Amino acid sequence: MSSGLGVSEAKILALAEYATSGLYNEAERVALEYADNMTITGRDVSDELFARLRNHYSDDAIIELTATIAWENSSSKFNRALRVPSQHLWKTGS
Repeated sequence: MSSGLGVSEAKILALAEYATSGLYNEAERVALEYADNMTITGRDVSDELFARLRNHYSDDAIIELTATIAWENSSSKFNRALRVPSQHLWKTGS
């Protein structure tokens, strides 16, 4: 089953294990690590991580990825503060 965006349900369900899951390629792993380091308090984007990101993505793609991650983080904080409930946009199949 697919999410409708071309991502399999199995891949979405394996997201927590992206670093070791065979479902993700190296470009996806580094983008997800970048998102984690931007998102998780106490983490930072190291020069080494940024260099790995540049091995897979153009400057324009990195800017777009960074903006998307920042927007989602901002939306999440905004919604939590105002007690906006989840819209349950992702539901597992069957």
